[in-house]
Amino acid sequence: MSTCTYNRREFLVHSCAAAAVLAAPASAWSAASPGTPGTPHAEKLGWRLSCQLYTFRDRSFYEALPVLASLGIRLVEPGFFLPLSKEQPALKTCEDLTPAQRREMKQRMEDHGMKMASYYGPIDKDPANYRKVFEFAKEMGADILVAEPPPERFEALDTLCAEYRMRLAIHNHPEGPGSKYWNPDTLLKALEGCTGRIGACPDTGHWVRSGLDVMQSLRKYQNRIITIHVKDAAESGKRDSRDVPLGTGQANYTAVLRQLLDWRWKGVMTIEYEHLSPQLVQDVAQCVKFIEDFASKATA
Repeated sequence: MSTCTYNRREFLVHSCAAAAVLAAPASAWSAASPGTPGTPHAEKLGWRLSCQLYTFRDRSFYEALPVLASLGIRLVEPGFFLPLSKEQPALKTCEDLTPAQRREMKQRMEDHGMKMASYYGPIDKDPANYRKVFEFAKEMGADILVAEPPPERFEALDTLCAEYRMRLAIHNHPEGPGSKYWNPDTLLKALEGCTGRIGACPDTGHWVRSGLDVMQSLRKYQNRIITIHVKDAAESGKRDSRDVPLGTGQANYTAVLRQLLDWRWKGVMTIEYEHLSPQLVQDVAQCVKFIEDFASKATA
């Protein structure tokens, strides 16, 4: 079975909601010229805004690109189990693509003034697949892999990171069966002895769902943060709590951004919004605006 058929979350998507999202009016999107960032103040702080394509899992990668471009988002993080094309839904945005399909994928991004900043890859149980994942990400222009590999594979992965001149950011899901890194202390322990090429991709919304204090958790990682999934959730300690626009949930996002600013942290901030609704595009636009408004005040 192809590694690209694995799904990291159960898809609970109603077709009526998906159709409604696709019909969201373009007038709800912010305008930005292709090739220029829609978040210039965030860029001044060294915050490069991206989007995890799980956000738009109701459509293919190619269908999501113009929506992201209209929001001023110029970077993307594909997931290895997500569809590439509406016409060929079996194709996934992963290392199983042929050379011709990879060239087309890269060209489509370039046509919208976009790049792949990071790749959520299947670096889990089968080390024989690791090199293939690294080669795909490197070919597509990414310099960050996001994954949840077992701690005993960190040493080998550190070596691959050095060879390919890439970094590996370890992601967390909410507390539950199979979630290896929901507790930041677990990852910190696993990172002992690793170089700075391996670090964290904190998912702040999942910390809320796990009932953790987001600021305490963030400060534990500090200089080990490679990239971050910027996400807010409505209710703390509730695993199925829905995502909400940044600053309207329990993650205290003004404090999160303030802490990153105080650290002078620079890197990729990846919006991941898991709640599908007819207002999906508007909700993502609100997340973009929250970050840019904060950065605008910080750079004034």
